[in-house]
Amino acid sequence: MDLPPVVKLEIFIPESHLEAISQALHLAGAGRIGNYDYCKSYQVVRGTWRPLENANPYLGEHGQVCTGEELKVEVNCRSELVPAVLKAIRQVHPYEEPVINIFPLLNHLFESG
Repeated sequence: MDLPPVVKLEIFIPESHLEAISQALHLAGAGRIGNYDYCKSYQVVRGTWRPLENANPYLGEHGQVCTGEELKVEVNCRSELVPAVLKAIRQVHPYEEPVINIFPLLNHLFESG
């Protein structure tokens, strides 16, 4: 599969883990844009989930729909670093099933130079 040079990761985390995720992203090489590092954005979002019978939930009870606040963290990452970045995130992420979405970025198609 041909990937673009840069992707965007979207990671959902409890607010209590923002510093740990930020550090993991930085150490794995994500969040670097030109002459800057630690580049990311985050916002408070509301989510819902229902832990099923065999789940080991961070929050919530089996069979009950839960609603809560979490952070959506967005960070750019060079495609070749994605496997290492995903591993670093999962080492500090508290959720049994972390939600990590990966979006291709097409900026390189429109850059002049």
